[in-house]
Amino acid sequence: MEVEILSQEQNPMLHRNEVRFQIVHDEATPSRLSVRDSLAAKLDKNADEVVIHEMSTKFGMRKTVGYAKIYDSSEDARDVEQDYMLERNKITADDAEADTEAEAEEAE
Repeated sequence: MEVEILSQEQNPMLHRNEVRFQIVHDEATPSRLSVRDSLAAKLDKNADEVVIHEMSTKFGMRKTVGYAKIYDSSEDARDVEQDYMLERNKITADDAEADTEAEAEEAE
């Protein structure tokens, strides 16, 4: 699966970059989570900071075009994004609570 960035636009007000991308794949349309992981790796970001909004594949084609939002931090993503979009991308508030608990234990 090859990921190509078509356009990238900064949105400093919401602490994110908005990205249009294209994926060339050999098999069926890849899952949202695998695309999220590939896009995060290409942009050198954590997967929890990437929210895939839409992916579209035309029938019979091996290309998928999509739109994603890349946040500066996972907390920014949780603050701005709607709950259903966080759930689709498997970004939960439990992760944030677990992270803060782990940091609190390390500090002690």
